[in-house]
Amino acid sequence: MQKILVIQTAFIGDVVLATALLESLHAQYPLAAMDVLVRQGNESLFHGHPFIHEVIVWNKKKQKYIHWLKILIQIRKAQYDAVVNVQRFAATGLWTALSKAKFKIGFNKNPFSFLFTHSIKHLEIEAGMHEINRNHQLIQVWGPIVLVPPKLYPSAKDLESIQKYQDQPYVCIAPASVWYTKQYPLSAWVKFLQALPFDGPIYILGGAGDRIIGEKMMKSAHKQLINLAGEIGFLASAALQAKAVLNYVNDSAPMHFASAMNAPVVAIYCSTIPAFGYGPLSEQSFIVQTQENLACRPCGLHGKKKCPLTHFNCAHSIQIQELISPLLQVLQH
Repeated sequence: MQKILVIQTAFIGDVVLATALLESLHAQYPLAAMDVLVRQGNESLFHGHPFIHEVIVWNKKKQKYIHWLKILIQIRKAQYDAVVNVQRFAATGLWTALSKAKFKIGFNKNPFSFLFTHSIKHLEIEAGMHEINRNHQLIQVWGPIVLVPPKLYPSAKDLESIQKYQDQPYVCIAPASVWYTKQYPLSAWVKFLQALPFDGPIYILGGAGDRIIGEKMMKSAHKQLINLAGEIGFLASAALQAKAVLNYVNDSAPMHFASAMNAPVVAIYCSTIPAFGYGPLSEQSFIVQTQENLACRPCGLHGKKKCPLTHFNCAHSIQIQELISPLLQVLQH
């Protein structure tokens, strides 16, 4: 195998999990030139990546289909030995089908999977099956390949940019999510922070769009909060998580950052559940979710823009002490 392309144009958390494929393929084929294709906005995850040859970026917001065609031409010119498509949508399926690669691999749920050389059954919800294991099925066509966890590679510049925040023990929180029902409520975050028995700095992480949530928390939580949302990049945030005493996150991208850095993490689940296969992979990880038996939970595979029943009990019934308990355990050891 000389040249491989991995396609994952979904949200950033999905791309982070797909790095497990990159790690596994590199371990199996260390001399292969490996490229990755992602949507615009996620390319910074691979800045300075030690074994990614090229990052192909699809701009889905401007001249989407013209850009799609340009990428198809680029893929065909590259003459890949294998194209591994993690996505299950038509646009990426057609890239794969028309790639001219010897191995065209993707999931059977892709509309163009009938044109692939290998169409792999996608196991949507399988007990004990994590997303990285599901994705790993794609490369088993070459025989047993060892599964390697996802990994990110912050640069020396990233590490240097966060040194000033690491003079003393700290906690990180990532309070936002793209989906409302995946996001622990702001009022609950404030109550948690007011009760948290930790005197060091608490860093709020997230993108530029999450900064307003951090600002609201700082006005109400009365803690040593520092709002870094939108201030540092993805890889710098991941590096900061790696050395934290503990990271508090939703079922969202920062949880996968923690997994890729093997950072200690508390994953808070509201409307979704860990059994879907997107749980934390860090060696030191804790899952917090409601203890109530709610007939409405989970209300879907992904989060929703609002609670379908308006009460959002899956979030509001989570006890603050259940969030504090992991920190006490970590501090004790």
